[in-house]
Amino acid sequence: MLKLDEIQMRLLKEVADLHEIPEGAYNIRSNSQAAGRKSTANIEIIPKTEVSGIDIRIKTGTKNESVHIPVVMTQSGLKEMVYNDFYIGEDSDVVIVAGCGIDNCGGDDSEHDGIHRFFLEKNAKVRYVEKHYGSGNGKGKRILNPQTEVYMAEGSTMEMEMVQIKGVDDTDRKTIAELDANAKLVVRERLMTHGSQRALCTYDIRLNGEGSSADVVSRSVAKEDSYQRFDAKIVGNTACYGHTECDSIIMDRGKILAVPGLEANHVDAALVHEAAIGKIAGDQIIKLMTLGLTEQEAEEQIINGFLK
Repeated sequence: MLKLDEIQMRLLKEVADLHEIPEGAYNIRSNSQAAGRKSTANIEIIPKTEVSGIDIRIKTGTKNESVHIPVVMTQSGLKEMVYNDFYIGEDSDVVIVAGCGIDNCGGDDSEHDGIHRFFLEKNAKVRYVEKHYGSGNGKGKRILNPQTEVYMAEGSTMEMEMVQIKGVDDTDRKTIAELDANAKLVVRERLMTHGSQRALCTYDIRLNGEGSSADVVSRSVAKEDSYQRFDAKIVGNTACYGHTECDSIIMDRGKILAVPGLEANHVDAALVHEAAIGKIAGDQIIKLMTLGLTEQEAEEQIINGFLK
């Protein structure tokens, strides 16, 4: 494993909760280079040859194992495109921790674009955690454009935790999913923007199998002059259930656009969308200020609780 400096280790802690080399399988990427890689008896990590990226193959029946695949970037002006494919065997139950941290102290933009494709076999279960984080005092932007594709066989389950709450100047996040019979997708997204940051989040989910379901919930905060767009589309092609929810706090001069999209192509497709955008209630701030907090501290307390 390549030696990582203090900044790179801090980024790993932020995006993957890693203080040291993780147990189990892992692939750590630093400034477009492999910083460390380890396979296990049940999880094999294979580098691609024609493009930058890896294949992760998880054997049938693998239980209670994890794989970490974080990315850190500290080189200003670096731009990369990575392709990672995950093949999750039948009846497996695993945790996958991804994420990218960019520290940019230079004048050029740094950008990480990645395509993650998940292929879940019958009754496979995955918990996927993806955290994005930016830091550095340079004028160059920190840009992250992730695309996630999920293909779910009968009876499979995918739980996704998508977090971006600090330092990313520009992001265009796309998630598509196709579900077979009795497959279940759960997404929990947490997002905060400030300054002149921009965040676009697009979901296109297709419920193709009878009894399939999707539950997508986004909580976000837009501060200062930042802009957010939440565009969620669920297509019900059979007897299924789909739910999307956008719950947002707007502050200062921020702007938020919520775009619901429901398409029912079957009489028993039950699809629901909810959206709420508003400012922090004044009585909430006053109540916390009576306990000794300043107005700014009260706002931070409310936001932190909202984004948990």
